[in-house]
Amino acid sequence: MEREPNRSLQRLIVEADFTHKGLARRLNDLGVARGLSGLKYDHSSVLRWIAGQRPRDPVPGLLAEIFALRLGRTVSTEDLGLPAVSTPLDLGQEFTHTWQEGIATVTALWRGDVERRRFLIDSTFAIGAGSAGALRWLTLPLGGRPAGAGPRRVGMDDIAAIREVTRSFGELDNRFGGGRVRSAVVRYLDTAVAPLLSDGSYGEDTGRALAAAAAELTRLAGWMAYDLEQHGLAQRYLIQALRLARGAGDHGLGGEILAGMSHQAIYIGQPAHALDLARAAQLSARRAAVFALLAETHVLEAHAHAVLADREACARSLHEAELAFDRRASGDEPDWIAYFDEAYLSAKFAHCFRDLGDGPGAVRHARRSLEMDGRYVRGRMFNLSLLSAGLVESGELEEACTVAADALDLAGGLQSARTRSYVTDLRRRLDPFAAEPLVRELNERARELSPA
Repeated sequence: MEREPNRSLQRLIVEADFTHKGLARRLNDLGVARGLSGLKYDHSSVLRWIAGQRPRDPVPGLLAEIFALRLGRTVSTEDLGLPAVSTPLDLGQEFTHTWQEGIATVTALWRGDVERRRFLIDSTFAIGAGSAGALRWLTLPLGGRPAGAGPRRVGMDDIAAIREVTRSFGELDNRFGGGRVRSAVVRYLDTAVAPLLSDGSYGEDTGRALAAAAAELTRLAGWMAYDLEQHGLAQRYLIQALRLARGAGDHGLGGEILAGMSHQAIYIGQPAHALDLARAAQLSARRAAVFALLAETHVLEAHAHAVLADREACARSLHEAELAFDRRASGDEPDWIAYFDEAYLSAKFAHCFRDLGDGPGAVRHARRSLEMDGRYVRGRMFNLSLLSAGLVESGELEEACTVAADALDLAGGLQSARTRSYVTDLRRRLDPFAAEPLVRELNERARELSPA
């Protein structure tokens, strides 16, 4: 859609006798004075604003200050033709049609999150939004090229930096839980990644790489929100990560994001929705020929069947997961799926058997899951909890309590709402044995982590 020229801004520039270059320079200088050293606007930026493009916040407010000082009177953002934009309450829930719409939506989501907007923090999970996003991912043509014509040239070093930040924050998330680092991730997205997407100069190839890197970090921020049980906010991030993956043309990454959405849906008790998302993820995994991802999508489908108490369908999906896992090429999988190893697959099997009430099956696979990378502290806590739950179901109370104690030792160092939920689940399973001394001692420790 063609933009209307901003004649109000153009008139004020003439009245204030600013050159386009001079106005941009004053804006950058004022940004530095306000602690915003990343502003790098030039005469081309001003021309785009005159042509109708709205600059990102806080630029309209800074421009109003500059014109007020020059003209000696109050100048509002409305006077500049840049009125404050109200944030829609469904921000981030829509999988947008175009690349530019997608950038506007995801950067607004990051900004609203940095500002701790209450409607985002309090938002609830919307099945319809997830279903619509998955459908549009599968059916939307690639459309326009992911390219930008802003003043800042984007290079592969910028993209490498985003990937390194994602790797570092991902390790911290696994060791300490999402609560420790999520705010830093969101600030980085808003202050470092958003300007590259919105104001960067990049061609299609660089744009695809930038979109993929931004998608991975956005996915991580969503996963951290999920770990904190901020489920509506997490869903919005995952939908926007999926949109960025579409801009990158990356079927594998899109499938991984859909798998994460399925994971969340199972956790919050929406197995039918989880089933749909897992199957959508399977289609993407097949297109990308990423067999570790295909195994993950089958085991997520199996978990949904287990929650729905469909043993036969669960068994079929677990078999398909094993077949796909055996086809993976070691060392030839994307970095973002590196966590999905034999231990992780065993943990997902254990989840299925636990939810089917099969204690011995859960114990067998949970023991295998503990042969895992030691850096995944939160995952180890989950797997110990699975083993303890299976041991309770199998009548092995003493060992169950010993394993549960190990799980609680790890839980104490994690800022993770999901960790507390696993503790609550353990307490519920041990409740029939509350009179036993070992269980009483565990309950005293667990109460501090997860009050009843």
